[in-house]
Amino acid sequence: GGGFFPETGLVAFRGGEDGLWLAADGQCDTVLNAYRENLMSPNKQFLKRNYKNIKKTLQYLIDQDALGEKGGEDSPGRADRGDELPKPYPKPTNPPNGIIEGTQHNTYDLNYHGPNTLVGALYLSALRAGEKMALEMDDKKFAALCGNLYESGSAWTISNLWNGEYFVQKVDLKKYPEHQYKDGCLSDQLFGQFWAHQVGLGYVYPTNYVRSAMNAIWKYNFAPDIGPYNKKYKPFRWFVQKEGQGGLFTCTWPRGDYLASGTFYKNEIWTGIEYQFAAGLIEEGMVTQGLAICKAIHDRYQPGYLNPYNELECGDHYARAMASWGVYLALAGFQYDGPNGFVGFDPVITPENFKAAFTLAESWVVFEQTRGSGKQINKLKIVKGNLEIKTLSIGIPKKLKSKNVIISINGKKQDAEVNFKKQKFIITFPKKIELTKNKVLKTIIGK
Repeated sequence: GGGFFPETGLVAFRGGEDGLWLAADGQCDTVLNAYRENLMSPNKQFLKRNYKNIKKTLQYLIDQDALGEKGGEDSPGRADRGDELPKPYPKPTNPPNGIIEGTQHNTYDLNYHGPNTLVGALYLSALRAGEKMALEMDDKKFAALCGNLYESGSAWTISNLWNGEYFVQKVDLKKYPEHQYKDGCLSDQLFGQFWAHQVGLGYVYPTNYVRSAMNAIWKYNFAPDIGPYNKKYKPFRWFVQKEGQGGLFTCTWPRGDYLASGTFYKNEIWTGIEYQFAAGLIEEGMVTQGLAICKAIHDRYQPGYLNPYNELECGDHYARAMASWGVYLALAGFQYDGPNGFVGFDPVITPENFKAAFTLAESWVVFEQTRGSGKQINKLKIVKGNLEIKTLSIGIPKKLKSKNVIISINGKKQDAEVNFKKQKFIITFPKKIELTKNKVLKTIIGK
């Protein structure tokens, strides 16, 4: 039926039963969603059950990659034009290269044409996730394909879509004069990098390029007062007061080449984009800037202005605003891999006195951290359920020179291998241990 088409691997836009190739970003997201659900599982059963279809979903993207400019040809211009069934897409004859460059329907209710990093970074992240899952399933051939496409796609992007400051779109505006962004600074240009950080995939582009692009988005797209900009470039819809409130614009053209007929919603303020960008800033060490984005949102959504429990975008209680959870995870430096028993924390906000709650595969936990007098104390308490853990990774400050570590569970000392790597200390137990309700795994590092 609607949604997933096992014959091809297509994930239809909004679960449509017509089988249209509609959402290139959503197709990538589905692979990443599956990888996240695998990480949030207690074992490999979820991945074993679903790997065949996950692989088909990613293979569909790889086929669109190989089709080049002909990829996604059957995409309608808007989501409400799904009244005609397309012909099945032709099987590609050329090899893929890690770049999606055909027709790419996306979250802005339009089609992008040509290579860009909204879809491109999501595709690279999906390839990295596909590689990880293929290796878990001992599918070495597909893992190698994904890895090679990631490497070639990332390198090509740096050579062809980097303008010295941020990533742009390579598109022929004579052929596609509407709904593109070309040299604009798109706030979602590193959405795929946000995903990669959230699920522990590392960098999809070299670190210095990512940080430069994040700085550019902050510099050009965030305004403490959106009034002057929106006075000149009116938004399609108002989600903020017309003056005096801050926000992040969807896309700007800082080099003076504003596209009046460019991407839809370019002058609007969406909290879902703001939250994913804020989380990205935090991941790159720009914590103050990330929190400033969140502060602007909270200043807008308060009694007297708007409902704080309903951050409007396309409609009421719009799902995109749930990207706010990504900010929470970024501030905590949280990572989790249930099947492999890995849990990691590296809080960047009040690391000297931090406490927060988390949901894992089969448990609710509270993580605490205190620093002072030359030592750091961490506690991981199981509030409900149980946790099987093999490895625990915790961030430490540069000034903490002592490597004396004490590990205990409810006061009983535990033997474990201890390693230090990139300002983290990593403890690995000889085998998985099970922590049940009210058990506390405590680590002390330092004096």
